[in-house]
Amino acid sequence: MKFTPKLLKRILNLYPPYLGAGVKVTYIRQDWKELHVSMSLRWFNRNAVGTHFGGSLYSMIDPHLMLLLMQLLGKEYLVWDKSAGIEFIKASKKKVTSVLKVSNEDLKLIKRNTNNGEKYFSNFIVEIRDEDNDLVARIKKTIYVRRKQHDSENGAA
Repeated sequence: MKFTPKLLKRILNLYPPYLGAGVKVTYIRQDWKELHVSMSLRWFNRNAVGTHFGGSLYSMIDPHLMLLLMQLLGKEYLVWDKSAGIEFIKASKKKVTSVLKVSNEDLKLIKRNTNNGEKYFSNFIVEIRDEDNDLVARIKKTIYVRRKQHDSENGAA
């Protein structure tokens, strides 16, 4: 489904899991190649030692890269989250932010590797930083992408 960046931002900010974690999408670029997200520490998203809960840190990132790629690639492509891993670097009680980007080079690589209907796993590294620009967590996301095959391309009548 096609959205405008403004509409998708509104939908994501009203999505119950994000409301519950305190996650807020603050910006989606008009060309779908960049998204900003933030989370302030609240009583409901802190862990047992009073810092950001790891699950909430991860939820800041999920599923934004998949959504950006779906908008950028269009209906001719299947796009799914495949896997993710999070490395916790530094605990923080401060507001955290992340900038997720899909580059022109990422898109070229995906299209080149899926041109004949092959599946491709695109890897992204996303950093979460606090207000002091200290690195809080690093997340590796693997996104499955495949160009859909149409019956006419497969020789079917």
